[in-house]
Amino acid sequence: MAATVLLCALTACMVGPKYQPPTTKTTETPPAYKESPANPAAKPPAQAANEQSDPTLGGLGNWTVAQPQDAVLRGKWWELYNEPELNSLEEQLNINNQNIKQFFENFLSARALVREARTQLFPTVAVGPSLSYSQSPSNLRGASVSSATGAPTGSVGGSASGSTTSGNPVNTFLELPVSASWEPDLWGKIRNAIRQGQYSAQLSAADLENERLAEQASLATFFFELRGQDALQEILDATVAADQKALDITKSMYDAGTTDQISVVEAQNTLDLAKSQAINLGIARAQYEHAIATLIGKAASDFSIPVRPLLTTPPTIPIGLPSQLLERRPDIAGAERTMAAANAQIGIAYAAYYPTLNLSASAGLESTAWKHIFDWASRFWSVGPSVSETVYDAGLRRAVVNQFVATYNADLASYRQTVLNAFQQVEDSLAALRILTQQIQQQQRAVESARQALDLETKRYQNGIDPYIDVVAQQNTLLSAQQTLAEIEIQRTMESVTLIEALGGGWDRSQLPTPQQVTAKPTKEETTIQQ
Repeated sequence: MAATVLLCALTACMVGPKYQPPTTKTTETPPAYKESPANPAAKPPAQAANEQSDPTLGGLGNWTVAQPQDAVLRGKWWELYNEPELNSLEEQLNINNQNIKQFFENFLSARALVREARTQLFPTVAVGPSLSYSQSPSNLRGASVSSATGAPTGSVGGSASGSTTSGNPVNTFLELPVSASWEPDLWGKIRNAIRQGQYSAQLSAADLENERLAEQASLATFFFELRGQDALQEILDATVAADQKALDITKSMYDAGTTDQISVVEAQNTLDLAKSQAINLGIARAQYEHAIATLIGKAASDFSIPVRPLLTTPPTIPIGLPSQLLERRPDIAGAERTMAAANAQIGIAYAAYYPTLNLSASAGLESTAWKHIFDWASRFWSVGPSVSETVYDAGLRRAVVNQFVATYNADLASYRQTVLNAFQQVEDSLAALRILTQQIQQQQRAVESARQALDLETKRYQNGIDPYIDVVAQQNTLLSAQQTLAEIEIQRTMESVTLIEALGGGWDRSQLPTPQQVTAKPTKEETTIQQ
């Protein structure tokens, strides 16, 4: 019998489909990104026509995208911006961000489920010592019949070890049993459950990295938005100073009788409007500052960032090849691990078609007296296998298999859609960076022409040719052009962060923990209840 059981265990097989990583046959990767500077042939006709009429629009100005053959992003991607203050904030975020901590604990929970599944490979051993005392009713004294001899007896369940005040004997029953049971994994049900847990833990690790990247990108975005608000504040402060100077000159001219009062009122109104806009900028800056505090795990009330106007020129970003994107995005890796887990679930469902073997054994000691509990005659034991097989379930098992097959197919579609979304996001960001760079070049010309127009109109007003309202119009035009330029530059920096996030940051699939790593025991620190 033991030889038969051992043979079954050694020849155990795995039922269900063998997992094959998904292909991208419906989403063939192109040799280069459409919007990459390395692929100029893909430019739309309208863009080519514009570049032909104005060659300065063909490039990306003082910002470039690294060619595909260059190295991809690695490690701390935010260091590309060469901003020590941002570097410090990102380091704090990686340690103190509560959303990242939540995803990390979810990952540890997924790892624990792997170890739970793995315990099913081994026998279960249990002990259950018991001690009981009993006393028979007085009216049954002397009336009981022994089940073994048929003779009357005065006690129930064993020999008497004491008595009560009524004289009835108290019976004692001692038992020291040990039981063991084991279900050999003949069809791979348990092994598939372990693999499912491992794949799910890897999925949780990918989710953790995806969340970490999202939080890092959000911090960089808020940081550059805040610095952009400081730059806009600088523009408005300069405008307020210029408008104040214009008001003083207009008042002097009015006092000298060379202009009328309405010019003074118009100059005062222009100054007041500029001051109002300058005050309003404080709302957005405060909100970005509070958002940064929350991201790095600090109370917004105890956190502040000094004012420093900054309009960052995006750095060179290595975009790599489209084929590399599949290995660099944690959400794509997570989608693929979801499929692997679904495939393992199909194997678990298939195992229900096959019989289940259970081996059980029990042994121990039992006696009605303490002094005889360890006697050789007090021993008992039992051992034996049992086999169970479902012969009719009205199609339940088939329905379960069909359910998980459909789940797998849905996960495959989700994976391919995730890949498509990834390519779209990269192309969106590349297109936005290209167009915004061209717009910045054009807007710089608009600012310069608006400044020249204001200078000319101011001279015409001072010479008594035009009314002051024409100066006000040119002042507003210049301020609007300057604000638009700053906002476009801010937007371009934001798009560079979005591009890095779309490329997967500094992560790649090789950083995904292996099945052995997710199965390993956690450290003491990882299992400590935090305060």
